[in-house]
Amino acid sequence: MPAEPLSPVAPVAPATPRPAAPSAFPFRSTLSLEPLIAYWKERENAKNAGVALLARAIGEQVAEATWCRGPLTDLSVLECNCDLVETLMLAVFPPASFATDISGVVGPFQRRSFYWTRHFEEVMLNKDRTIKQPLNIDMQAMERQLGLMAYHLILNRVYGAELPPLGTIVFTVPDYQIGLYRHYGVDFNSDFVTVKVVGTAPELSPEQMDTLVHNRHRPELWRSLLPPEYFELEGFNLIQLVDITDQEILSELKYDLLERDVLQTPARFEQIQEKLRVLFAQPALQLGIAAYDEKKRAFVDFGREINHSFLTKQVQHQLANSSFRQIYERLLREREPLVLKDVATADIPEDLREQILSLGIHSAILALLPYGNDTVGLLELGTPTVGALDEFDMDKVAQFVPLFAVAVKRNAEDLQNRVQAIIREKFTAIHPTMEWRFMDAARNLLTRLDAGNRTAEMEPIVFEDVYPLHGSCDIRGSSTARNEAIQGDLIEHLTLANKVLKKASECQQLPILDELKFYVSKNLKRLHEGMLSGDEANIYDSLKREVEPLFEYLATHTPELRPIITKYWSNIDPKLGILYKRRQDFEVSVTTLNDAVSDYLDEEEEKAQMMFPHYFQRYKTDGVEYNIYVGGSLVENKPFDLVFLKNLRLWQLLTMVEVTRRTAALKETLPVPLDTTQLILIHGQSLSIRFRQDERQFDVDGAYNIRYEIIKKRIDKATVVGTGERLTQPGTIALVYAQTRESVEYLEYIDYLQDRGLLEPGVEELELEELQGVKGLLALRVRVRL
Repeated sequence: MPAEPLSPVAPVAPATPRPAAPSAFPFRSTLSLEPLIAYWKERENAKNAGVALLARAIGEQVAEATWCRGPLTDLSVLECNCDLVETLMLAVFPPASFATDISGVVGPFQRRSFYWTRHFEEVMLNKDRTIKQPLNIDMQAMERQLGLMAYHLILNRVYGAELPPLGTIVFTVPDYQIGLYRHYGVDFNSDFVTVKVVGTAPELSPEQMDTLVHNRHRPELWRSLLPPEYFELEGFNLIQLVDITDQEILSELKYDLLERDVLQTPARFEQIQEKLRVLFAQPALQLGIAAYDEKKRAFVDFGREINHSFLTKQVQHQLANSSFRQIYERLLREREPLVLKDVATADIPEDLREQILSLGIHSAILALLPYGNDTVGLLELGTPTVGALDEFDMDKVAQFVPLFAVAVKRNAEDLQNRVQAIIREKFTAIHPTMEWRFMDAARNLLTRLDAGNRTAEMEPIVFEDVYPLHGSCDIRGSSTARNEAIQGDLIEHLTLANKVLKKASECQQLPILDELKFYVSKNLKRLHEGMLSGDEANIYDSLKREVEPLFEYLATHTPELRPIITKYWSNIDPKLGILYKRRQDFEVSVTTLNDAVSDYLDEEEEKAQMMFPHYFQRYKTDGVEYNIYVGGSLVENKPFDLVFLKNLRLWQLLTMVEVTRRTAALKETLPVPLDTTQLILIHGQSLSIRFRQDERQFDVDGAYNIRYEIIKKRIDKATVVGTGERLTQPGTIALVYAQTRESVEYLEYIDYLQDRGLLEPGVEELELEELQGVKGLLALRVRVRL
């Protein structure tokens, strides 16, 4: 065999075979050169004198080499007689293709090669010359595919059936030189495989032939009609590989970028980046994507969990006339990619060069992402290797830029939809349950506008015959507790200031110090007696304008006062500029209670929606209150029954019991121990609610129904007739109603919950004092078992 520089083809070196895994390939197959010898024998009398001369010379060599005839079980004989093997293989491996082809020879559908090109060895062979297992196909699938190919060959050679190819086989194999992988299209050429029939070939009827042809991927069917023991395969396969990495990557990118959220999660984004690294054969290539915001006229990052752009994030902190801005404006204006083969020598502003180099990028391509006549984003490619990206790569870039443009456009639309959903959820009163009605109204308005009615307005949105449920968890005495906290902080603040002023008077005789001491002492005295509404603002204003500037002067010019002035400032909140201790404790306590109640109600509300969809609205103040409306008119195509209303009423009472328990349990953990009171307003009649477009919220509709709103706003201050006691008390639930029959249903619920041990025995039935504009109210009050 010629030396390596002349022929990049080599026979296999003798090696001890590794123990083989059980093979799923069903046929006995034997390596043989007989089909190749027969090929040359047929050409000994060829019209082409040169071919005939070569064929006869090969025939003479074969006649003297008896080792090459028949089955070959010892591969070492191929190495010992490599000159003859190489000469025979001229029919399969044209010399001119040795340096470029990726080809190798194996026994019929076997996995060990005995002849190959240099590129085939690099790509497909293990050290023992067996075929590498592709990354994308497991052993079982590979053996199954080889078996099907053998069956197709048998049906063609023995039975004369013409079958279309099974389809392109693609091998994905590692490229250890760059630490990535490549895709190869694989052709198993069986021209030099002979099918031998053992005994008599099984007969196949036309129907059975047709069945096999139309079930080409069912090996169990083929095995039953063509038992493997009737056939043997001799000769060898030629495996030819073609690098189709670019086509495969572009095809994968097409499908990947059609998926939603592909650019919005780190894992999916990394997969896209990895495929581009394979496409450009650059293992350190970085991908960046920025969306173009038309309103801001700037490129911006997008995505939920990953910073996609590695360059435009620098832009956000640049001035309008910066080099970054100029480059991106040039891209937008010229609509041509910017190729930076060597960032260090590229024709770009110096500060831009420094910024890019500081990111470790020495070669880059920036390309706009056009969508129609618009620009939707920017594609960034960068590598740490000088010259790794240049103008020759633009052909590849041009093929996938449209794919990224579609993905970015869709991502921007999805982001806009999510923003709109958040706006609907957080900032408007359109509840998901009734959104269908708003959609209908909007479509109706568009229909009228499209019909030429330019003065058309949104139709009234009214839901009739709905039942209201109202509940509240109020923090008892929150106003008093807040005022006490403010008063305590003011007293401590003035006391600290007074100590500084007294110490300063001992060090310096300044008339202003005596005047300020008098002012502080006067306000301290009044605060100890009580606090008026304007005291807080007036005192803090005087401290800011007159007292604290003097402290700063004294601290600078009187060293002996610095310790006491430092102590003063250490007690002042640096953000608010005031002493903020008791109020902070109070606010933390209120927030903790509100959050606990709100989180619990939101969690239970999700479950309640499963009973029957309904409108739910919750408010936070010094406590939590909520409104529920339920009825058939609120939902689309779903029948309503009063049993759903009863379920919600019982659910409301159960949640109030749990709210009472949770807030009571929290009391001891709060910086300021606070109690809560729970109240439910019972309203047995249905009413109508209307969406007020000017206020963007729902309100009850009709004069009679307004009374419900009046009662709801005033009952939190209700007192019991004859005693003056507040109706709402810690540890209890108060249920207010106007008609006796409205209480009957709730008395049954109370009896049920008492039996479950959730409520203490006994029910107070109370009359309430007349409220402004409301009289004749009644109430039930029950104590929760804590």
